[in-house]
Amino acid sequence: MRGALGLILGCVVAAVVITGVFFFVLSPRADMAAPQSVAARLTDPLPAAVAKLAAKDDVDVTAAISAKPAAPPFPAVAQKPACANADALGVSRVVEVDTTGGPGFGFENFKQLDFLTDKEVVLTFDDGPWPGNTPAVLKALDDECTKAVFFPIGKHATYHPEILRQVLAAGHTVGTHTWSHANLNGKKITDQMAKDEVEKGFSAVKWALGTDPSPFFRFPQLQHNPQTVAYLGTRNVGIFSCDVDSFDFRRDSTPEKEISTVMTKLDKLGKGIILMHDFQKHTAEALPTLLRRLKAGGYKIVQMKAKTTLQTLPEYDEAVAKDLKLPTFSSRPVSSVVQTVSQ
Repeated sequence: MRGALGLILGCVVAAVVITGVFFFVLSPRADMAAPQSVAARLTDPLPAAVAKLAAKDDVDVTAAISAKPAAPPFPAVAQKPACANADALGVSRVVEVDTTGGPGFGFENFKQLDFLTDKEVVLTFDDGPWPGNTPAVLKALDDECTKAVFFPIGKHATYHPEILRQVLAAGHTVGTHTWSHANLNGKKITDQMAKDEVEKGFSAVKWALGTDPSPFFRFPQLQHNPQTVAYLGTRNVGIFSCDVDSFDFRRDSTPEKEISTVMTKLDKLGKGIILMHDFQKHTAEALPTLLRRLKAGGYKIVQMKAKTTLQTLPEYDEAVAKDLKLPTFSSRPVSSVVQTVSQ
């Protein structure tokens, strides 16, 4: 009897002990509540390849956390190349022109918009593009890290589109100067003929550049036809005259005369838009010295850009394309047309 009782008692005690241990291990305890701050759990060991990379590059790598992919970086902004000429003329400021309504610039014909301050100059070139001369002008401007506005003739643009593209690629502003340099104020010029000269010139320059030109225009010989001025206003095209004419188109002009003419007039006025021609050889020859004279005289260059580009008219784009299909025009390189077969 006693043996049986002892056995029962032993079983009860064992059951109590087991129950206590089970309760102690599995039941929630106060000291296991989440603290306000805890020590970070050690992460799993890094894979050998990652650990090797971390050691090599001296960077922190967390293998236990799967991070979100990094946001793509902002597009790289092209850095403006530094000017190789420490004493370059450069560009003092860039102005943006809203051509709505056809504003006019240059006191030779337009007196309203006086935006230049003392000693400020705008460089402009007409009648290009032309082999030899226009590239020489571009080099002179590039050597001085400065910019200009070019007014090419439409026909010339179709003859030498590769040169006009160099003008645009160099960061200069490209407007237009009619299709064939016709005097739009001539007695035999009708309003329709003037419009054709203007619009076909725009379309030719667009074709040459491969993009829309700036809505800047200069009348040949500065002969402003009032009706055409009004028409350009409806097309929101800025009209350029000048303050200082270099007269580099004259037969007796030389590089020395051109420099003297420009500097004499400029010193008298104190500022202004200068009219030159990249079509003229002696302008290309004079330009390096002229730019140095401007620098020495304390003059500063203002670059003019348009707020928008000009949308050409489809019918004139088609007219230019039709002209380009004439037998006299060829986009083939000279070497593919004429070859030496014997010497």
